[in-house]
Amino acid sequence: MSPKPSGYVIYEGPSLLDGAPIVVIATIKSRNLKTGNMIQTWIMRADLSPMAASRNGSDASICGLCRHRGKATGATHGVAKDRSCYVDLAKAPMNIWNTWRRGRYPVAVGHAAIAAIGRGRKVRIGAYGDGSAAPAYIVDSLLSEAAGHTAYSHQSGNAGSSYDPARYMVSADSEQAARAAWNVGARTFRVVSDYREMVAGREIACPSSRGIHCIDCGLCDGTARHPGAKSIAIEVHGAGAVHWRAAG
Repeated sequence: MSPKPSGYVIYEGPSLLDGAPIVVIATIKSRNLKTGNMIQTWIMRADLSPMAASRNGSDASICGLCRHRGKATGATHGVAKDRSCYVDLAKAPMNIWNTWRRGRYPVAVGHAAIAAIGRGRKVRIGAYGDGSAAPAYIVDSLLSEAAGHTAYSHQSGNAGSSYDPARYMVSADSEQAARAAWNVGARTFRVVSDYREMVAGREIACPSSRGIHCIDCGLCDGTARHPGAKSIAIEVHGAGAVHWRAAG
């Protein structure tokens, strides 16, 4: 009996952000200590490895103009200069991209096949990359029978993306940006240098700070399921924390 695939390709085609080729992969099991065992989705350039795309700035296809991408170097090794994103590209993203290039992930074609991947599971949209770079029907299908999800996007101001405040938390880089999102009814996820920077009455500390896994929390799912819930703030963390700085 063939082993069950560890992931599936759920989209391969042009990015909604710039038309460049991207691939979206849903992996089935996760050892992520913060999220718990959620289905994880990875949005990556199809023609360049995550590290190569970071070095030359081509990760704009899957991250838009997110300030945490850093500055392209054009070098032949490493990642973008001053990259402050929490994702360590050398680990899971590179492993998953290389596994995909070796043809190890079958393609899930059509709504029913994609829906079956998420059925009864909690799903994280964007373990790396922004889910709104792919067509909305991909995420809609994956979540259609899921037990819940988390999702974050920097594309709330990009009309060409598939950003939907019902699905996504706005990744806000400043209090000003967060307030602008709140004013139009969206919820936000904001990185702060200290929890004392939270806006009283509008933000709460990420429950992960109390040891609660994302799979058990589920608050970062936009407005559809939790329309009146407060927004989330989290202290700076992850691979790029040393380069993080508050937006001016």
